Amino acid sequence: MRPSPKGPSEATEPASRPPVAGLLLAAGGGRRLGGRPKALLDLGGRPLVEHAARALLDGGCTPVHVVLGAAADAVRDRAHLPGCLLVPNPGWEEGMGASLRAGLASLSGTGSRAVVVTLVDQPGIGADAVARVRAAYASPSSLSSAAYRGHRGHPVLLGADHWPGVADAARGDRGARAYLRRHEAEIEVVDCSDIAAPDDIDTPEDLRLLG
Repeated sequence: MRPSPKGPSEATEPASRPPVAGLLLAAGGGRRLGGRPKALLDLGGRPLVEHAARALLDGGCTPVHVVLGAAADAVRDRAHLPGCLLVPNPGWEEGMGASLRAGLASLSGTGSRAVVVTLVDQPGIGADAVARVRAAYASPSSLSSAAYRGHRGHPVLLGADHWPGVADAARGDRGARAYLRRHEAEIEVVDCSDIAAPDDIDTPEDLRLLG
């Protein structure tokens, strides 16, 4: 893994940069939360999915695709997601891999040369971390990942050259993990410890992260 220096500016990038899309995986049913879909958890009076989508938009990603699964109709009804394309994933119960495959497939033909992938259940990750990882884009063969105290996490940037391999390897709840492990030497690590927190919401005890 190749470390990357921290960037001086987080949420703004030159408009001339090649298109880097955003992909939000928001299909989970919250099984360990008693069946409460994570996209609809309350953060400041609004669905959590809005916060996560706004982080991608404000971090400079375009287009932004949001993969929905559990309670998709309720998310469409309750969440205000301007500027986002909502991608249905009828196979969401298979795990994160199915959502990643659906999201990457939806980006085909958009002209995007890379995508920044985030998860809906990490409220501590905002636009600054997205922008910092996005700034690591160099070419369609780019691979980069945020890191927190030496451990890789989200956001993750996947250059378009990697999308077929990532989709092929995305199974169960592994997402891109298996593919990234095989290509670890190519990953540019972007330290985001000072601007974000990677804690995710999996259990009722984790709901404290929503304030």
